[in-house]
Amino acid sequence: MTSMGENAFLLLCALTHVKMAELTTLESLLEMGFDRNRAEKAVAKTGNQGIEQAMDWLMEHENDPDIDEPYVPPVGNVLGGTADTQSTTGQPTLADTAEGIAGGDTLNENELDEKKPMTEEERQQQVKRLEELMRVKQAERRERERAEELEREKQRRKQGQELQQIRQKMQDDEMKKLADQRRKEKMEDKLARQRVKEKIARDREERAQKFGGGGTTSTTAVSQPAQPSPSSPTSHGPPPTKKEYDESRIQVRLLDGSTITTVFKAQEPLAAVRVYIQMNGNTPEGQDFTLLSLYPRHVYTELDMEKPLKELGLVPSAVLVVTKK
Repeated sequence: MTSMGENAFLLLCALTHVKMAELTTLESLLEMGFDRNRAEKAVAKTGNQGIEQAMDWLMEHENDPDIDEPYVPPVGNVLGGTADTQSTTGQPTLADTAEGIAGGDTLNENELDEKKPMTEEERQQQVKRLEELMRVKQAERRERERAEELEREKQRRKQGQELQQIRQKMQDDEMKKLADQRRKEKMEDKLARQRVKEKIARDREERAQKFGGGGTTSTTAVSQPAQPSPSSPTSHGPPPTKKEYDESRIQVRLLDGSTITTVFKAQEPLAAVRVYIQMNGNTPEGQDFTLLSLYPRHVYTELDMEKPLKELGLVPSAVLVVTKK
């Protein structure tokens, strides 16, 4: 049975080895050039489960805003303590080692030899393996980030196409709305012209009936010149009334010399003619222009744009010229 002095020595050796085993991950990270604060934080966050898990954690959190803040371990949880020493490699904890020795178990020299610290050459080889592992991890991370960037680019292009389709649909709907409105206006103009033609035809028919009925009296008056009739419609009829027009035929001469012609309501403002020129003329977009009439010469101002065509003397027809402002 070993003496108390030998047991104490073996316990000290076991505790020293366990402590060195627990700090192997931290020392490896420091050897690879990682900052101590980051290395300690990685070991603590991964529960000291090995160098690979610590490296994964460091690469995943290297851009965290608090990565360089000093690491403060929780109360009762010290780096290398009982909670952090339970790794997947099956390393014994301080409590297990102490219990084994207190129960009378002894550590032979072979077990101590197996737990000797690594030599400098072994340490360098381990560092090289870890650096190679880190390069592999970094390559995998770059590949993953590249795939994620490609996916984001696809989503961005898809959203851009959808936005373009929405804009195109809105533009098509607006053009369709304007075309429908223009067709409606043309139909209204056509119906208005038809009503004017019908009214003119009725007026002619009424005048023909009126003057045709008085033809007999006129013939009688011619056959009896000695007795002229004072009620002859040809000599004492009411003066003809001035015809009221409700439409205006406007011809516009554009900047390139071409012309466009259309019909407007007599009460429409001159601004309606300006809008029609902007929509149907070949005036460059954004080009400002003015309107003028040649006979008599008159340049129309912004105040004139709100006045009806009838008030401006542009009824029943007129010729306007587009000039640069």
